[in-house]
Amino acid sequence: MAGAALAKSELEGHPKVGALIRARRRQQHMTLESLGKAADVSVGYLSQVERDHATPSLGTLAGIARALGVGIDYFVSAPTAQTALTRANERNRFSLDGSSIVYERLGTEFPGNQLSSFIMTVPPGYRSETVAHEGEEILYVLEGAITQRLDGEEMLMNAGDSLHFRGNRPHSWSNHTDQPARLLWTGTLTLFRSSAKPPRQAVAVAKPGPEPVKNKKIVNKEKRS
Repeated sequence: MAGAALAKSELEGHPKVGALIRARRRQQHMTLESLGKAADVSVGYLSQVERDHATPSLGTLAGIARALGVGIDYFVSAPTAQTALTRANERNRFSLDGSSIVYERLGTEFPGNQLSSFIMTVPPGYRSETVAHEGEEILYVLEGAITQRLDGEEMLMNAGDSLHFRGNRPHSWSNHTDQPARLLWTGTLTLFRSSAKPPRQAVAVAKPGPEPVKNKKIVNKEKRS
């Protein structure tokens, strides 16, 4: 049964399960030994799976998926046209506990996907904590304005401004205005998975209000262009 499900995904043009497991493992900076221990699978068998010399059962694949921080559908399912296409007036809006940001999900999930994309509505006075992580991000301001902090430099970003940067550079941002801001965020960091918990470091935590800028140079991107 499991072999049939995996074979079906391959016949439909999806990457093979072994290659997906290996790519995800390397993305997580895990060795075969550490993944095998976390998934309770022998290193020898795991190596065979990654080289597509063995087909895991659904139970084994579920254990590997959990150890890699994804759901089993990451390896064996693909989006339909209905889930890949979002309509402006039909997208689900949601927020996380402890956060006042409202998210609209633009991307979908399919085997091997690397991008996540959201429209975020940021309320006045919101200020994120500073984070750093693997991958890269692109921010585009749709409406309003935010103050973006990157490696200690502050940039005032207005509607129409964008910023592309590596996620391992310490960064944070805030809405210093009295109006909500809408941002288009796209990045290679997986913020949310339907079958897995989001990485804690990826979620900004709201604070009571914006803090005054002290002795820091603010660069207005409109003036620099």
